[in-house]
Amino acid sequence: LDGVVDSEKVKSNNLNVKIPKSELEDEEKGMEEEPPRESDSNILDVSSDYPRDKHISIQRHLAELEKLADLREDEKKPCPLCPEEKFKACYSHKLHRHLQNLHWKVSVEFEGYRMCICHLPCRPVKPNLVGDQTLSKMGAHYHCIICSATITRRADMIGHINRHVNKGETESRFSTVHAPKSSCEVVKESATDVQVLPNHSTPQKTDSYFNPKMKLNRQLIFCALAVLAGERKPIECLDAFGATGIMGLQWAKHLRSSVKVTINDCNENSVTMIKENCHLNKMKVKLNIREEDNDETTGDGEENADTIEVTKMDANVIMHLRSFDFIHLDPFGTSVNYLDSAFRNVRNLGIVSLTSTDISSLYAKAQHVALRHYGCNIVRTEYYKELAARIVIAAVTRAAARCNKGIEVLLAVALEHFVLVVVRVLRGPTPADDSAKKIRYLIHCQWCEERVFQKEGNMVEENPYQQLPCDCHGSMPGKTAVVLGPLWSGALFNTGFLRRMLLEAVQYGLDEAQPLLKTLVCEAECTTLKHFSTHSPGDENKQEECGVYIKTPNTSADSYLVHGKRKSEAVLRGAAKRPRAEHSAEHPPFYYNIHRHSIKGMNMPKLNKFLNYLSEAGYRVSRTHFDPMGVRTNAPLVQFKTVLMKYSTPTYVGAQAEGPVHFPGDVQVGEGVPAAAEIKVEEADMEDDKAAVAAAVFAQSYPTHYAAD
Repeated sequence: LDGVVDSEKVKSNNLNVKIPKSELEDEEKGMEEEPPRESDSNILDVSSDYPRDKHISIQRHLAELEKLADLREDEKKPCPLCPEEKFKACYSHKLHRHLQNLHWKVSVEFEGYRMCICHLPCRPVKPNLVGDQTLSKMGAHYHCIICSATITRRADMIGHINRHVNKGETESRFSTVHAPKSSCEVVKESATDVQVLPNHSTPQKTDSYFNPKMKLNRQLIFCALAVLAGERKPIECLDAFGATGIMGLQWAKHLRSSVKVTINDCNENSVTMIKENCHLNKMKVKLNIREEDNDETTGDGEENADTIEVTKMDANVIMHLRSFDFIHLDPFGTSVNYLDSAFRNVRNLGIVSLTSTDISSLYAKAQHVALRHYGCNIVRTEYYKELAARIVIAAVTRAAARCNKGIEVLLAVALEHFVLVVVRVLRGPTPADDSAKKIRYLIHCQWCEERVFQKEGNMVEENPYQQLPCDCHGSMPGKTAVVLGPLWSGALFNTGFLRRMLLEAVQYGLDEAQPLLKTLVCEAECTTLKHFSTHSPGDENKQEECGVYIKTPNTSADSYLVHGKRKSEAVLRGAAKRPRAEHSAEHPPFYYNIHRHSIKGMNMPKLNKFLNYLSEAGYRVSRTHFDPMGVRTNAPLVQFKTVLMKYSTPTYVGAQAEGPVHFPGDVQVGEGVPAAAEIKVEEADMEDDKAAVAAAVFAQSYPTHYAAD
């Protein structure tokens, strides 16, 4: 009877495979001694190439799937993946087409295996309205090769496999299935190797986020840390959100014994990958004492050199427990939730850098989110990137002031994907008060894009529109201006610190950061790139940073380094009383976009030529990294438009050479221009009426046509 029951089970699963009589007799003897198991009836070991515990619907080749049916031309065979009531037994040619079209073509591939669709009663059935739970109405499904789950739809099966891959679960849970190759790939950046998952660029779906587009951001932070390491050694630095650990590994690998690196992450999988990446770069790993009593060290080197401490804590917790000289915050989104902890224990004259990637709110695309996170009211303007940088600095200033600390902004960069702010911490209530006073509101005209910071003081003015240089409120109907802020109204750059960062970038061969740092130095000094030099401007040999003058001889470019001793509070206060050098005047706030203020029907001059024209007019001028067509200048918007109008040419004059449009005081009329055109040029108000300027130029270019009119 046992043999009959077993044969019935084999038939029910449509695995009609001929077995020799000797094997049947041995099995019958074994069945008398041992009861049958359900797993033996559902899974049959057909080929030695495939494990016994792997489902028969998971195969590598179509021929191996056909081998399960034991195709012969003279006999009808059933489908091994369909019940008899769904697909009756047929000859080999018809069964071959059935396996190929119904099972193989709709399979899901993973690591060389094909998970074919299965119609066998392998999964439980939900009761229907009548309450019948018969297995004959079972639908099609797939068997996962990793976790043995059953999925009904092919799209869901593909998503199910992708979720396994995103979590790093690529090894099958079947005991005898060969483990597939590792899904991690090795990425090299700045002589540092890191392992990343295949979905490393999607932060929502991975534990170890790695963005190759942030390479420039990492290079700028490294240069800032290298400058601080030249001031005092050794320094304790923290990468609060390690992810793959790429940033902390670069610090330790290039700066060596000058820094003591701590990489932190609250995710266990990320901490594991950070340790593996440390071993990959032959760095020693010092585990947190709270995790293990004994430190784990691997690699070659000295006892303290090439050692990285890896911790698994919340970023706020580790910054509350320990003090650091350098802290970098790079969370996913805004970093305002970590500012109070960062400034709580940061050491005096230390550096805090933070990268904000919530550009949708900072760039005024989600204004309600900016109000919720930063307490700031903003609108979309032509200078929205600099506006975003000043919003972040204002939040940093308020957080530092709550801890009785002031800040000195060393660097503020706003690019396509991030906003980077690097500040130096000044301990004491006096620097905190001085920094807090630089947070002010901004009045922005929505007609002409003119802007000005509100005057200091708490007195309410009767007409705040009078603070704007433009007269749009009088000439335009309704309310023309809005109040933005609160914003940081101080300088965004420190020239001496940027010059030393540039030297570090040249020393370590950071090619991507060098052009940006040169632009930042020119922007901080408000000068053009052709006047740029590696030495301090003018004949003075001092740079001012944090109220302290740093002597830097002009004969050596490598001497832009601060001495290793930390300055006391008395020295800082005494040095701050010295008058500022003339060249260290703050750069003008904000910039103008030359395309935004171009004249319709006129060709603008080249940007570099326009910078020279503004400089010749007596204004400070430079390009800006915030906008490739932006001009940072202290000229009012009216003068900016006047110079732009003067050196623009009409678009409809093809053969006319580029040159200035002369104004009424110095109009030169050609020989062929009739007197009527000259009278009209003299009578027109060239500064107020743009149409008159265009008409006058047209009269000079086409005298015959003008005389006929």
